[in-house]
Amino acid sequence: MLMKHMISFALTCVMTLFTAGAVFAGQTIKIGFPIPLTGEIPKVGESTKFAAEMYRDEVNAKGGLEVGGKKYPLEFIFEDNESKPETAVNVTLKLIDRDGVLAIIGPQSSRQAVPAGAVANDNETPMITPWSTNPDATKDRPWVFRAAFLDPFQAPVVADFATKQFKAKKAAVLFEISNDYSKGLADNFRDAWEALHGKNSVIAFESHGPKDQDFSAQLTKMIAAKPDFIFLPENYSFAALIVPQARDLGYKGHFMGSDAWGSAELMKLCGNACKGQFFSTHYAAAGATGATKEFIDKYNKKFGYVPDDVAALTWDAVALVAGAIQKAGKVEGDVRKTRKLIRENLASVKNFKGITGDMRFDEQGDPVKCAVIVAIDDKGDFTFKESVCPKQK
Repeated sequence: MLMKHMISFALTCVMTLFTAGAVFAGQTIKIGFPIPLTGEIPKVGESTKFAAEMYRDEVNAKGGLEVGGKKYPLEFIFEDNESKPETAVNVTLKLIDRDGVLAIIGPQSSRQAVPAGAVANDNETPMITPWSTNPDATKDRPWVFRAAFLDPFQAPVVADFATKQFKAKKAAVLFEISNDYSKGLADNFRDAWEALHGKNSVIAFESHGPKDQDFSAQLTKMIAAKPDFIFLPENYSFAALIVPQARDLGYKGHFMGSDAWGSAELMKLCGNACKGQFFSTHYAAAGATGATKEFIDKYNKKFGYVPDDVAALTWDAVALVAGAIQKAGKVEGDVRKTRKLIRENLASVKNFKGITGDMRFDEQGDPVKCAVIVAIDDKGDFTFKESVCPKQK
């Protein structure tokens, strides 16, 4: 009987230490990444992982991240969210509860970031989504931040540019109905476009499902309406299908894409059909200077291709979390208390100079930063066209 009580007491102690989050002897700084390594957008997961590993390896090569006069190795735990909302929720919870990470970086797509953000917020774990632009990911969630601008900012940027560049007055839109990002940005764009050109100036507003491969029915309707351009707030995998299909149906007009076009995989999948088109995004690799060029050159040398916006935003997100941990001054003790310090330090960021530009967080954890318009040139390179910044208040 005594032995049973001793075993029970020992197990209780272990569980108490685990749930309280006592940081482990031996001491690594654990950060979790719930990212899409498989599913609809695996290239997004790859570039996230590559950028994070490059950051980690550089820091660990110097002995680790210096916090309070000590150096701690960075330990990054990558979990595949399979590009699914329900999986994103499950792996985020695993990273928080089982792995005891200090912070979460990801998910990337709003479709996964919105539900995963609820998990992080409920469990009081700081989370930065590098790429999600849907407002709901951070809205009224004090533990959740992002490194990317918001769709309500991106939509007017697209509308203003298309009006000027194409001399457009009539727009058509095609989007994925079940994707928070795609649907939300389509709605934001329609509002922005009609504010400029009047009601019913979006003359075709078509949707498709998450597994569709043939868009001829939607495109036929859109082309028949004779828009001045077609806006595609789509992941790169869908854009690479839709643009060639529209050309095959005889459409000769302009396309405008959104930041989800920015993957290095777009041109491999889309080919010549996407050359000459434009999209809004977070940075342009071609012509970059300073620290941004250094990042691009290092990434290209290590992995064999130019980093996309996901990679650059991930680098910035990791740097933000690392800075918040350093400012906390220690990582030993209670994980929950350390998480709280990290959250407070992220919320207080006033002037972060990142690879994707300067930024600060507003009261919702959203960055105040500029957007970039990219042109796809005849070589298939993403070249800088112009920068659009938030109006000063």
